[in-house]
Amino acid sequence: MQNEHPPANNQSLNRREFLRYLLVTGTVLGSGLGLSNVSLAAGFAQALGYSPKYPADFTAFHYVNPDAPKGGQLALSVFGSFDSLNPFVLKGMAAAGLNDLCFESLTVRAWDEPFSSYGLLADRADLAADGLSITFRMNDSARFNDGSPVTAADVLFSFNTLMSEQAHPRYRIYWADIAGAEQTDAQHIRFNFKQVNPELHLIIGELPVFSERGLAGRDFATVSRTAFLTSGPYRVQRVDFGNTLIYQRNPDYWAQGLNVRRGQFNFDRILFKYYKDETVSLEAFKAGEFDVFYETNSKRWARDYSGEAFTDGRIIRREIPHHNNAGMQGFGMNTRRPLFMDVRVRRALDLALDFGWSNTHLFYGQYTRCDSYFSNSELACSGLPEGKELALLAPFRHALLPELFTQPYQVPVANNPAEQRVNLLRARDLLQQAGWTVRDGQLRNAKNDPFSFEIMLSQKGFERIVAPYVYN
Repeated sequence: MQNEHPPANNQSLNRREFLRYLLVTGTVLGSGLGLSNVSLAAGFAQALGYSPKYPADFTAFHYVNPDAPKGGQLALSVFGSFDSLNPFVLKGMAAAGLNDLCFESLTVRAWDEPFSSYGLLADRADLAADGLSITFRMNDSARFNDGSPVTAADVLFSFNTLMSEQAHPRYRIYWADIAGAEQTDAQHIRFNFKQVNPELHLIIGELPVFSERGLAGRDFATVSRTAFLTSGPYRVQRVDFGNTLIYQRNPDYWAQGLNVRRGQFNFDRILFKYYKDETVSLEAFKAGEFDVFYETNSKRWARDYSGEAFTDGRIIRREIPHHNNAGMQGFGMNTRRPLFMDVRVRRALDLALDFGWSNTHLFYGQYTRCDSYFSNSELACSGLPEGKELALLAPFRHALLPELFTQPYQVPVANNPAEQRVNLLRARDLLQQAGWTVRDGQLRNAKNDPFSFEIMLSQKGFERIVAPYVYN
């Protein structure tokens, strides 16, 4: 099913995208899939399978007001707590906003395109003819917030630190195909790849860069209560760990006139208030404690947004559609367990999920069924595989289901109880084919093992969602 954490529908922004939206409004590939030398000079870009929207001489992204006034404060809420200003390690809970407000990368994405990359800390990128390395040239104007230059040495230090055992393992996984990095001179850094990867030269452009000098003599794994020296538009001004965090805009921000930054980051101060109860947080919003509330619960969205403040316009209730990947939420089956190794068992469990009933009775009709890992985006699959997709699947065809190539995948649909009964009968037949039959009131296999498994939930609130599925 679609995520229970968008507000009103499956096209709603996630928290991080919503923060970007507020900051912007103020209110990886080569061209195609081929490999070629590319330039990011003057903001030129690469895009995934299409021509970049913006020309080399563009002045600002179309979704911003390049002449937006600066000033004011934006107050936001966050659910939970925080005890760290280091978002790159396993230890602790990092504060909200750090990645988007303080840290910068070699390149940035345009949010009105499916997947494109434009230069920020780097103003040029050259991909080797064999696709096994990419070299970035640093922007001479790039500066940390103390006025010192952002150098290739800082990029190398950031990469090596994030790939070390001191950092969160997600970076070693994400960049596993990178053999290493080397500084070729004061302005250039090259990343070498283990094998040709059609997107690696773009995703490494998203590397967050921090100052080597700013961390001198400090143990990266234990840095938590002191802010990093960064190059972003904001600096941490005041911290009350677990409760509030205030960012102050840097009036001397080095990239405020750059095309990929113009018209953005317009608030002088951004305040994050932390709440440990979402109901309390909503009531605080209604009382004017902060400016925007990003709703994550369909029940509250349907029932709790009413009253005088909504009718007289003091509070505006709005759904914001978009075409970004909506993410997904569902049940992941551990195929290392013998029970789930049989595809017929997995299909039977898929048929047992009555999404239509849950959507009507639990989600107030606000969701649509997730049918892709990239739902609501141009990257979502549709129809039968063809062209490059078919060629990519060809070497694995012997291990894939034959119907993958003959009929488009469709999630089970039931619009009423009768249709769900048909689905459950199909599920029973599949289980029988897989060797599971009802004996003495229990579903068992030939070894008399009961059909049982454990469902682990990420939070207690999902129990009401799982209950009807377990019943089926």
